[in-house]
Amino acid sequence: MKGVLVIIDGMGDLPLKIIDDKTALEAAKMPNLDFLAARGEMGYMYPVKPGFVPGSDEAIVSIFGNNLENSSRGQLEAIGSGLKLEDGDLALRVNFATIDSLKNGNVIDRRAGRTLTTKEANSLAKSLNQIKMSCKFEFKATIQHRGALVFREGVFSGNISGNDPTYSAGATKEMEKINLSKPKDDSENSRYSANLVNEFVEKAYEVLNNHPVNKNRRNRGLMPANYLLVRGAGTERPKLKKYPKWISPSYMPLEIGFSKVCDMTVKTFTYPKLKTLDAYDNLYDGLKKACKFNIKILKKYHKKFDYAYVHIKETDLPGHDNKVMEKIFMLEYIDQTFFKFLREFVPKNEIKVVVTADHCTPCKLKNHSADPVPVLLYNNSSIPRAKKFCEKEAKKGTLGRIMGQDLLKVVGFNK
Repeated sequence: MKGVLVIIDGMGDLPLKIIDDKTALEAAKMPNLDFLAARGEMGYMYPVKPGFVPGSDEAIVSIFGNNLENSSRGQLEAIGSGLKLEDGDLALRVNFATIDSLKNGNVIDRRAGRTLTTKEANSLAKSLNQIKMSCKFEFKATIQHRGALVFREGVFSGNISGNDPTYSAGATKEMEKINLSKPKDDSENSRYSANLVNEFVEKAYEVLNNHPVNKNRRNRGLMPANYLLVRGAGTERPKLKKYPKWISPSYMPLEIGFSKVCDMTVKTFTYPKLKTLDAYDNLYDGLKKACKFNIKILKKYHKKFDYAYVHIKETDLPGHDNKVMEKIFMLEYIDQTFFKFLREFVPKNEIKVVVTADHCTPCKLKNHSADPVPVLLYNNSSIPRAKKFCEKEAKKGTLGRIMGQDLLKVVGFNK
């Protein structure tokens, strides 16, 4: 193996007064990552381009040298969820969400309070799949509040908007009302596809709002998962660059789907089920399993592949929830486990390591931002100089400013 690319989801942040005007990376104690930084170079990267707020899919598509128009979130999620796709099927990424009513359309929580258990989600999905539509479709609940939706056997267009206000142009926290899916062109297929999505979402609300699962949740003082937010519509299989010499230990649908489309060898595990009301307990279970799994895969396959793409998801969630201490704890756990392993493993095997993020998820914003993310290239070729891997130090680094599409070229990672 020549190199390992580590993407820590949503790792970048902005300074917060509560932690003495530091970012989570600055506040976190990460001696093993700092060890790698002391023996490497740093820089900063705009995952797509300056001023652009990327979704995770847009960021990784760009970092691996692709144009955004060659891919869609819905197709990647569906492929990663194990749903069967034929050419022309319309695929979308879905959130179980909470609204006050269809008439008022106020989004109370985009993720149903992060308390939807795996059992509840599967029960809701079973009922949703019984909805009668003019075409065939399949809905699949994936991890926590997430899901994927595919419409089949119709003439569809992916050139439609979603109904998620967070991903609508110009949306603000004060404007978070449900939208209708709308065609982005005047074609009959786009109008039909938008109308189909709107019809399904309305029927889904009627099923979900009165579902026994949600009646039980209301009785327990929990937010009902009574609405579906959809985005990332796509009808064509993403046309992405191929990386057949890479291995990807992925476990979230997006990264699994992306890696499969890129012809990487995918190794995965079943994410722990959310059984209680503590979503973060579940996230820590997932993080622990992910770090252990990544170590196992690198140990087992480092002589069989040229590169590895490691994507750790959990650090993104505390940013969305404004839980900076949770973000710090997660970063420190990754350092105590995965980076501790890399610190000993990569010098012995002469492997380069690149550490970066797909985007910033600042706690104060509770969403992604257009800020650049730090980049570290460990190559064990520099005279060790003490460095702290963080946003501030990265901007002073010798790698300078990098655009996402140029990252692999800058760090010397070939296909």
